[in-house]
Amino acid sequence: QVQLVESGGGLVQAGGSLRLSCAASGRAFSSYGMGWFRQAPGKEREFVSAISWGGKHTYYADSVKGRATISRDNAKNTVCLQMNSLKPEDTAVYYCAAGRYPQATIGRSEADFGSWGQGTQVTVSS
Repeated sequence: QVQLVESGGGLVQAGGSLRLSCAASGRAFSSYGMGWFRQAPGKEREFVSAISWGGKHTYYADSVKGRATISRDNAKNTVCLQMNSLKPEDTAVYYCAAGRYPQATIGRSEADFGSWGQGTQVTVSS
């Protein structure tokens, strides 16, 4: 099992930027794909972005493509999500997730991920 702790959320005006970070501990971080999901009030949790265990492949939801960049630092056991040009509809709790199996292909499904953080709130004001 891996423990994940998100940070970097907060209140930002529309058009602004935030950098979310996720610190991982407990197992070989570099062997697992990582992802970000979000859940807005009254809505189901949805995929935002993911990065393969080797860092070569990245995936984005259409809603954030061009505005978000996911990256990982295996030496520091961290994964980050840089969000630019934020919109009020980006308001949500953002969750970091770790792949369920080592060196496995991950996608956009929650089923691909086996460990979750507690979440960090992002609020974008108009």
